[in-house]
Amino acid sequence: MHLSETFLRHFEAVDDPRMDTHNRRHNFHDILVITILGAICGADTWTEICAFAEAKSDWLKTFLELPFGIPSHDTFGRVFSLINPKEFEECFCEWIASLTIDVSKEIIAIDGKTLRGSHNRKKGLKPLHLVSAWAVNNRVTLGQVKTEEKSNEIEAIPRLLKIIDVKGSIITIDAMGCQKKIAKQIIEQGANYVLSLKENQETLHQDVSSILTKGKEGSKKYKKMLNRIKLEKIRKHGRIETRRYTLISARDPLLFSLRWPGLKGIGMLETTRTVNNEVEKSTRYFLTSLEYEDIDDFMRAVRQHWGIEINLHWSLDVSFKEDLNRVRIGHAAENLAIVRRIALNLLKQEKTHKNGISCRRKSAGWDNKYLLKVLEADLNVAKRKENVVQLC
Repeated sequence: MHLSETFLRHFEAVDDPRMDTHNRRHNFHDILVITILGAICGADTWTEICAFAEAKSDWLKTFLELPFGIPSHDTFGRVFSLINPKEFEECFCEWIASLTIDVSKEIIAIDGKTLRGSHNRKKGLKPLHLVSAWAVNNRVTLGQVKTEEKSNEIEAIPRLLKIIDVKGSIITIDAMGCQKKIAKQIIEQGANYVLSLKENQETLHQDVSSILTKGKEGSKKYKKMLNRIKLEKIRKHGRIETRRYTLISARDPLLFSLRWPGLKGIGMLETTRTVNNEVEKSTRYFLTSLEYEDIDDFMRAVRQHWGIEINLHWSLDVSFKEDLNRVRIGHAAENLAIVRRIALNLLKQEKTHKNGISCRRKSAGWDNKYLLKVLEADLNVAKRKENVVQLC
């Protein structure tokens, strides 16, 4: 395997954090490569990564130096606790940028996740909370930033937006990110937004609810608005669900934009769910930079936002056992989280294997040829983009 031909070359810029050169027995690049390969192949802890490397030592020696054999699990843990996570994250983003992912009309869902196993009550260490950006259609993590706890997502989201390319996309964020500063930044970066609105912003929530309620009653004020309504009916697992989407724009765009940066529409989703003859109803409100003519994009954004929960957070917890991982010394938890997202991105881009992520990880560990396919997945993405450009 030629490392220069794979995604691994993007991580060669990560500096060796070990200060004591006299006792630096193992090659830093070897440690980094083994950790990423181990994560792809089903190893979730330093002990498992070390065991993976020992089982694959003959194969690893064909492209790694390994001057003193396979490093111990303590060495893996110590090195990753010292790596600068910002530097590691920059390399991660550089790799994503090299894939030339087209985010035009892409739904980019932003949401936070707590790594529950990373806390240490004795030392007063709170669990690590990461805010990630997930490209729904391309099925890749575009970036992530650390925040001390969930309440700090408001501060973390602007930092995350700065490090990723969002031009032409539609950004979806839950109620935590429904802030004027965030909306303004999204518009300035050339994207649209669909922000969920809840009762924690009482005055704004009442205003939006009032407009949509008066619309149902046929109020004269409502006639100053432009609106579209679409219905969607879903039958699945014995459940019948009807979704009614409403998107309203003002005839005078200034009516909305003066109150909120880039605001062009307010949306509503009314859901009626029937399960075992019992009916449940719910209503959700949204602020968006999309106009009423764009109701199809609005529906797509609302519907696909939860892709980040299913395809990213759920995959990390179920396939990578992220919440059970007790790594917590130094920067190790944050750096290992980046490694897991690297592995997940590559596994999701590999299209020949039709089974789930857990099975793909095992297949990569069993079959070196399949592992190489996974490593070359980013090259296939780039080739697909080049082919599209040539056809155009």
